[in-house]
Amino acid sequence: MKQIITAILFIATSISVLAQNDTIKPFTFQGYGELYYSYDFLNPQNHEKPNFIYSHKRHNEINLNLALAKASYNKNNVRANVALMLGNYAQYNLSAEPTWAQFIYEANVGFKISQKHNIWLDAGIMPSHIGFESAISADCWTLTRSILAENSPYYETGVKLSYTNKSEKFNASFLVLNGWQKIKKPDYIQNPSFGVQLNYKPTSKLILNYSNFIGTDKPDSIHSWRLFHNLYAIYEPSKKFGIIAGFDIGTDKYNATDYDVWYSPVCIFKYKPKEKCSIAVRGEYYNDKRQILIATSTPNGFQTWGLSSNFDIQIKDNVLWRIEAKDYFSRDALFNTSKNNFAITTSLALKF
Repeated sequence: MKQIITAILFIATSISVLAQNDTIKPFTFQGYGELYYSYDFLNPQNHEKPNFIYSHKRHNEINLNLALAKASYNKNNVRANVALMLGNYAQYNLSAEPTWAQFIYEANVGFKISQKHNIWLDAGIMPSHIGFESAISADCWTLTRSILAENSPYYETGVKLSYTNKSEKFNASFLVLNGWQKIKKPDYIQNPSFGVQLNYKPTSKLILNYSNFIGTDKPDSIHSWRLFHNLYAIYEPSKKFGIIAGFDIGTDKYNATDYDVWYSPVCIFKYKPKEKCSIAVRGEYYNDKRQILIATSTPNGFQTWGLSSNFDIQIKDNVLWRIEAKDYFSRDALFNTSKNNFAITTSLALKF
């Protein structure tokens, strides 16, 4: 409860700053906060959901998933972003980072390096170039994140060179990174990591994206290279309907000598019966038999289906209420000796 009160004061301060500085350009200010309650029907005694979940993590308690305040600067050929955060997202996703880094959502600066073309060089802590879901739940079609999103980077630290064409339909980026979702580079890794993103919007209704990661998340002594591909398409033929289809596939060593593959398809359908209401249904599957990313210590590793459905009401332009039912079905008994895990989650999110 103390954390929640602190978060509310944190957001209130952000709103105050925004109100006082709204007319000051080129600065802009944003705030976000999301309270949630989730009930896991397996009733985990430590109040924590399974180990492959990092957001909306706590069971049977009112808690804060994410609160952040962000300041941005954009003028001429310079841009910068600083955002501080707290909540379950920061607590669990950044648990391996140094304490000073666990409150940083974003901290980067960029320079436009061409007068004729839209080419930028950005450096610092940035949102990940991988995936269609972010830490900000209100920006996603579903209340909770897919297994795919929870087990690929939400954030990254490095240098990004990006290009956008004149029509703004095509964007390409090349990145040099500290690693797989890392702020501080681990002491045992000296090799750099790399990433590429290609994003194409042929029409206002369709987005096609390819992103990858080439690098390592293991000590240099293991001589392991992770090759990961992320593909997705977002199609919204009308204001009422939308579909997202995504697929992740990666390869890495699962022991000192051998490589194997993990992969995950996901599909989300969205329907808006009314302007202020929406319904989304998600189906997903995650196969990590060799436990490269998700440890299970079971014969078949992590092979899990997920099905969820959520209902949203936009109470005001900046206030969103959501409720979601989600069920996991696994090949092995991964959930307190059960192969099945059902949970209901509800949240209230505010954006400023």
